[in-house]
Amino acid sequence: MAVSSAYLARKAAKAEKSTKSSAKVELKNSGLSSDEELKAYYDMLLIRRFEEKAGQLYGMGSIGGFCHLYIGQEAVVVGMEMSAIEGDQRITSYRDHGHMLACGMEAKGVMAELTGRQGGYSKGKGGSMHMFSREKQFYGGHGIVAAQVPLGAGLAFANKYRGNKNVSMVYFGDGAANQGQVYETFNMASIWKLPCIFVIENNRYAMGTSATRSTAASDHLGARGEAFGIPSEQVDGMDVRAVKEAADRAMEHCRSGAGPYILEMMTYRYRGHSMSDPAKYRSKEEVQKMREEHDPIEQVKARLLKSNRASEDDLKKMDADIREIVTAAADFAVADAQPDASELYTDIYKVA
Repeated sequence: MAVSSAYLARKAAKAEKSTKSSAKVELKNSGLSSDEELKAYYDMLLIRRFEEKAGQLYGMGSIGGFCHLYIGQEAVVVGMEMSAIEGDQRITSYRDHGHMLACGMEAKGVMAELTGRQGGYSKGKGGSMHMFSREKQFYGGHGIVAAQVPLGAGLAFANKYRGNKNVSMVYFGDGAANQGQVYETFNMASIWKLPCIFVIENNRYAMGTSATRSTAASDHLGARGEAFGIPSEQVDGMDVRAVKEAADRAMEHCRSGAGPYILEMMTYRYRGHSMSDPAKYRSKEEVQKMREEHDPIEQVKARLLKSNRASEDDLKKMDADIREIVTAAADFAVADAQPDASELYTDIYKVA
């Protein structure tokens, strides 16, 4: 599905406005450096190859339950993480593997959790949708639609209470944007001026219904924050440069004490909602068109080659290295032991 004409018109208008009023909106990153471009390519490709392997393991029966792949949306989380600093938190929905890898969680631990093994980040008890890492400030992975949104505001409240400059990044989808707790959270975050970035990953289909059919004023979900005095931007979520630029502005806003910010990332998932979804609500031609014209990884690859920042051989070597990492993660996950039965009684609330 191509980006809507209304979105393109709005984007053009905003670009013109920012040109006329550069003091109001300063673009600090009109492009990425060679190192940033290469890192973005590596991080996105790692997520892509990891998710492809996870899909294979699911098909082989090594991964049970639900499995929601992030293929196509890689630029969103990679661009956001490029603006993060030590101590910033992130929390998301059940489409979470990409967020884990982007914040530095190891592929072996993530894959082991997908297969329910003891070496997983939640000791094999969380699976695809519920794993955490306090070390990496990753707080889930949540299976209930939009449940993570108020929790993310709670993380931001803790930052404000402690007086640090950290920001909570709260990811949710276009379908979750219609949930009531989202607006309760907007209200509290605005009143208390919480350092919280609400990232709407608008892949346009929620679980399987086009946003144009299920959502009022679907051409700009971020604008809903205006009712609560929260500024917002609609961003090309298929371009990691655009994501990084918008993330920089949002981070600066939040760290300054000005309160929350909304970034609506216009993105697209190539696979179904989950591995059990045949995605018959859209055509193969639509998906192929997005792959050919807007793929986030291919965009970076083209720029790297055109600018001579990397050669074809360099990128092939990088891909080979990533495939080795992902294969090793899969081998480890499949061979790792099941959690001991005693784990049934750990990490739970107990009533005396």
